[in-house]
Amino acid sequence: MFTGIIEELGTVGQMDRRPDSIKLTIQARKVLEGTQLGDSIAVNGVCLTVTSMTDSSFTADVMHETMRRSSLSDIKSGSKVNLERAMQVGGRLGGHIVSGHIDGVGHIARIAADGIARVITISIPKDMEPFIVEKGSIAIDGISLTVVSVGNSQFSVSIIPHTMANTTLIDKHPGAVVNLETDVIGKYVHSFTTAHTGKRSGITMETLLENGF
Repeated sequence: MFTGIIEELGTVGQMDRRPDSIKLTIQARKVLEGTQLGDSIAVNGVCLTVTSMTDSSFTADVMHETMRRSSLSDIKSGSKVNLERAMQVGGRLGGHIVSGHIDGVGHIARIAADGIARVITISIPKDMEPFIVEKGSIAIDGISLTVVSVGNSQFSVSIIPHTMANTTLIDKHPGAVVNLETDVIGKYVHSFTTAHTGKRSGITMETLLENGF
């Protein structure tokens, strides 16, 4: 599990690209502190397992499912990536609960100035919209952000200067692809209240409210 608070920007180094997998080597420093083989590091929001490491880099495998659902399928040597180590129990949860399991990708539609902030509007698949709510949390390329507005297969977030300057968002432009992970709590609530057939289950919002949720 992660928090969506980016620790550093890494650089993609050597790549072994195969038809259904990629072996990535990423140059980094801070996220290697205390890291051991088998530990998890989020790379642009994707939870990857460290398979080997040096004093200045780590290697991880990107499997077929991850390639299919995320922007890592198009990553290139030299690309900057957001990095975060798995959260420690007892530490501060500065962002929100992030699993590192990408739901899909969005495309930046526009970027506009709003005082000191930048408002980024992202186009999304229609089926992702029910899981995104105004003032709720979402992870964009692994960055924990708050939703400003949502509707018409788009949502917007407001980015403070610190986040722009210290994440890959500083290099994004309209048309860029970003990894999206919607709030895990919202996904569970949706699953509990909707049967797999699409019909309503016996659990309703009223039931949840009556029981203190």
